[in-house]
Amino acid sequence: MLQSVLEIESYFDGKEKRYDDFIQDRKLIRAVERNIEIIGEALSRILKKDTTFQIANARKIVDTRNRIIHGYDTVTDDFLWSIVINHIPLLRAEIEILLK
Repeated sequence: MLQSVLEIESYFDGKEKRYDDFIQDRKLIRAVERNIEIIGEALSRILKKDTTFQIANARKIVDTRNRIIHGYDTVTDDFLWSIVINHIPLLRAEIEILLK
């Protein structure tokens, strides 16, 4: 999960995170989608083995993965941007704390 979070963050290294730039780059959007899928799948597998595993919004993360995989036509650029801006930084912090 951490590797995918770091990968998403690396797409913006040295650049200001701007929504207009994001929506113009289809490769970037697909790369973000793929990493969110990986994060959700990893978390799903962890939760199956350890139901006490603590990550905020764990169920929502798995649900987001499922939405991207199965309901891809309902996934908007705005939705993905919101994840990049609002949720990836928090997820990184939580994962890093757990790994310590």
